[in-house]
Amino acid sequence: MKIRPLSIEGAWEIAPQLHGDPRGMFTEWYRFDRLAEEIGHPMRLAQANMSVSAQGVVRGIHFADVPPSQAKYVSCVKGAVLDVVVDLRIGSPTFGKWEGVQLDDVERRSLYISEGLGHGFCALTEGATVSYLCSETFAPTRERAVHALDPELAISWPAETPQLSDRDAAAPTLAEMIADGLLPDYAACVAFRSTQTRD
Repeated sequence: MKIRPLSIEGAWEIAPQLHGDPRGMFTEWYRFDRLAEEIGHPMRLAQANMSVSAQGVVRGIHFADVPPSQAKYVSCVKGAVLDVVVDLRIGSPTFGKWEGVQLDDVERRSLYISEGLGHGFCALTEGATVSYLCSETFAPTRERAVHALDPELAISWPAETPQLSDRDAAAPTLAEMIADGLLPDYAACVAFRSTQTRD
């Protein structure tokens, strides 16, 4: 398993070692100890989610209020997606930047996304199935979204006509979230992460 940081602080790509033979394939796609070594603390597992999307569907950009927000370990178990991390943390050196990584059922890579970062993806195949391990349970009053098609973010979604949910289509722009004071603070996110315990 190889773990490398993305250009956005607080996000990592995990590339597992695949063991294949004529019977099929085996891999360790999550190791709490290896991840903890990289991110500085164990990931608390509170909830697991799964979504299935038609090709061209865009989900996101989602995040949750800090604290406690919701760290995510994201994998595509069937098909392929372009998974996108967006830095929404006011005061971050990479604020407003995004980075995309293809997650699929061939290389079996995953992303770890720290608290306060925005997350979304575009389904590259029909029936793309994404699993999320989450550090906190879903809390509707803390959930937020930024419009995935906001020109200020300028995310290059690989879909001719991205399909959004009603909620995501009605999400505010980055500028509107800044004006309303609803984005996380970078220093607060880093401070919160430092309170997470080591085992």
